[in-house]
Amino acid sequence: MAAKRRTRFRYTIMSLIVLMTMINYIDRGAISYASEPIIRLFHLDESSWGEVLGYFGYGYMVGSIFGGILSDKKGPKFVWIVAGSLWSLFEILMAFAGNIGIVVFGGSALAGFAVIRILFGVSEGPLFSTMNKTVANWAAPKEKGFMQSFGLFGVPFGSLITAPIAVGLLSITSWQTTFVILGLLGVVWVIVWSKVFRNRPEDHPRVSKAELDTIRSGQDVLSQEATLAESEQQQIPWYHFFKNPTLICNAIGYFAFQYVNFLILTWTPKYLQDTFHYALSNLWYMGMIPWIGACITVLLGGRISDALRKRTGNLRIARSGLAVGSLVLTAACFLIIPAVHSVSAVLLLMAIGNAFNFLPNSVYWAVVIDTEPAKAGSFGGVTHFITNIATVIAPTLTGFLVAASGYNAMFVAAAVASVIGMLAMVFVKPGKRRSTVQQRG
Repeated sequence: MAAKRRTRFRYTIMSLIVLMTMINYIDRGAISYASEPIIRLFHLDESSWGEVLGYFGYGYMVGSIFGGILSDKKGPKFVWIVAGSLWSLFEILMAFAGNIGIVVFGGSALAGFAVIRILFGVSEGPLFSTMNKTVANWAAPKEKGFMQSFGLFGVPFGSLITAPIAVGLLSITSWQTTFVILGLLGVVWVIVWSKVFRNRPEDHPRVSKAELDTIRSGQDVLSQEATLAESEQQQIPWYHFFKNPTLICNAIGYFAFQYVNFLILTWTPKYLQDTFHYALSNLWYMGMIPWIGACITVLLGGRISDALRKRTGNLRIARSGLAVGSLVLTAACFLIIPAVHSVSAVLLLMAIGNAFNFLPNSVYWAVVIDTEPAKAGSFGGVTHFITNIATVIAPTLTGFLVAASGYNAMFVAAAVASVIGMLAMVFVKPGKRRSTVQQRG
């Protein structure tokens, strides 16, 4: 029995990544539930609050690309530990951001939030590009989609439990103490991870030979897929990403996902408070509703993609085809929202739309591994850099749209973003690179 458990140790690694992703999303989402006391204390309006939420994205973009490059050069373990330690520190410092701005930046609380939120974003940026490198090293060819979706499960589930955790903490303590507690949780995860993780399964004493043979098996590799061994034989600089239309279009598709994701994460609490006059005490369960379906579809999408890959032998159907259909349905749900007026109808449509949005979440990362597994970190980092432009645009643009035209405009913008992503995914052709990069060595 012990031997059998050891042959599935890769799922222990991915389970710890799920836990880390949950902590990561709770850290970044908690500020949305603390909006009212922060806005009141520092005299902010909707537009400036949108800027506060958007500052995170500037750092996130930088962190994602450098984190991916570092995970290829120094290994994912190094990046996980450094990034996790730093984002925990800056989550704690978020409690003092406004006061730091007043004291250090000429009386501007907004400047203090800008600096801390940007640094917080830099430290959280390596998360998914480093996870992509980890999956490339640890996943068997036949399970890349599911392993990605398993790791990504922490995104919607972390977003779902952010509401009760943040509201619960804010109900019994101050918003400043809430940030300190959440930051300390990250420190605990870093300590555990540093003792459990290794960069490659070959280096881990708890990975049996049977499991390693499964991970490195070439029996299930499709003809158009690039294997890790093949990819590692080539010396490919990170900027060759921009010579591959598939990777560029895939990043645009992922941008659409992130726009919708970050819009819901950052603006749902204030939307419910302003439009339907919900008190903070009600948001612990209302804020969970848009994420319920996504917790199911993020796992289901990886399974569906792997099943389509096996049944059709066609990566384009298995990856981009799934994304195209999902983004169409996402756009339809958000276009309908302005036509309904009850909170139950709005939240139901948000939940369904978000569920469709998360269905192909693993696809965007799997496309990178299918195409260039040895550069899963670097190319994943570039993908995430492009994607995370949405973490700036979504909350910042929403602030301007709400101030100018009301909340219906933010739902129409989400639908437009989904349509753009759908059109980009039509041109995604996953698999071996079609460039003329020469092999070396």
